[in-house]
Amino acid sequence: MFVRTAGDRDLAAIRALLVETWHATYDAIHGADRVTEITDKWHSIASLKTRLARPNSEFLVADDGKRIGGVAFAESVDGGKLVALKQLYVLPSLQGRGIGGMLLDEIIESFPEAGAIRLEVEEQNTRAIAFYEANGFARSADVGEHAGAWGKPTLVYLRPLAG
Repeated sequence: MFVRTAGDRDLAAIRALLVETWHATYDAIHGADRVTEITDKWHSIASLKTRLARPNSEFLVADDGKRIGGVAFAESVDGGKLVALKQLYVLPSLQGRGIGGMLLDEIIESFPEAGAIRLEVEEQNTRAIAFYEANGFARSADVGEHAGAWGKPTLVYLRPLAG
């Protein structure tokens, strides 16, 4: 896999990856119908397309030439001092192979002036929490700005950067 900037031609594959990953992560917790409702809204082609042109952001895919195996999206906030990681997903069949780490590293390199990276994660997403903690993130006392997909506040994780 190699990491590159996402483009228009990737949007259908990105959407498919997000739908598959969300169902694999949340169906057992919240039900397939609710997950479908959320992915139809949050991961529509139109919604994904708006990210391609968003200023002060980076939209990446992990690609092996045959398929998109992972995706990440982040944006610079607070005058460039902070990176807000909005998405980092890897196909369930490819998790545990270093793809998430590659995407995370490239996101961090894309914002060299930032002093920290911040993310919000659903409390039930224990695999993601373990990944972030293994990659230097620590839980903040802050409550997430966004209610999660299920109406509960998200957990906030931070990692200092060299910036």
